[in-house]
Amino acid sequence: MKAEFTAIIEKAPEGGFWAICPEVPSANGQGETIEEAKTNLREAIELILEDRKADILRGLPDDAIQEKVMIG
Repeated sequence: MKAEFTAIIEKAPEGGFWAICPEVPSANGQGETIEEAKTNLREAIELILEDRKADILRGLPDDAIQEKVMIG
């Protein structure tokens, strides 16, 4: 899945950087560099979305229709 999300990055008081994603609540990342914080944020977003999808799919009936929807 390819998608675009917003990363808000700030300097951490203890050093390094932390990043959050407003489109995915609870997704955050930390790192010594901006790139490391973005990489960790990307991994957090992927894990959260995979978990949410798996959770929803467990409850679907066998005859449910699944199709892709493209945005923007």
